[in-house]
Amino acid sequence: MDLAQTDEHLWRAVVRGDGVAFAAIFDRHGDRVWRHAWRLMQHRQDTEDVVAAAFAEAWRSRKRVRIVDASVLPWLLATTSNCARNARRSIRRNERLVAHIPVGPDAPDAADVAADRLERLDAGTAVARALRGLPEKDARLIALVLLEELPLADAAAAIGVSYGAAKTRVHRAKARLRAQLEADGVEELERVRA
Repeated sequence: MDLAQTDEHLWRAVVRGDGVAFAAIFDRHGDRVWRHAWRLMQHRQDTEDVVAAAFAEAWRSRKRVRIVDASVLPWLLATTSNCARNARRSIRRNERLVAHIPVGPDAPDAADVAADRLERLDAGTAVARALRGLPEKDARLIALVLLEELPLADAAAAIGVSYGAAKTRVHRAKARLRAQLEADGVEELERVRA
């Protein structure tokens, strides 16, 4: 497989079921997707699970993947955001379930185990906490535009909204983020971008 090929060319092969082309896409974008998932999850195992889920979804949905500006990366990042949101929901559900399971006298209190897990999730960056407070599309747009530094037009296309709607959503989301970050003691968004 020629690695000099564009994502668009590689993805046409992926749609035909070419695993080597899919591996080339993974090699090309896997690190960036992992960093994005890390920002959202803040725990190594959860991050790895989210990355695996995002690429599994890419393979499963390969005929419906949107190529934006000859790149599959915007779609992968948007899908990673969705997978992270789903993973956090699943973690919370599991913790509520575990908290209600009776355990033996020598076992740690299930409520303490669940509380420790929740505390670890909540110990993420101020930006991750603020992003979780936004509506889903707004959080995805902010993650793609501010954290991943994609052009707004590409981010809008990746999540399926018009450029104008994306511009409005980003403006409102920035104001909400700014207010939340100030409440958390972070003075400006640029200081927390890594």
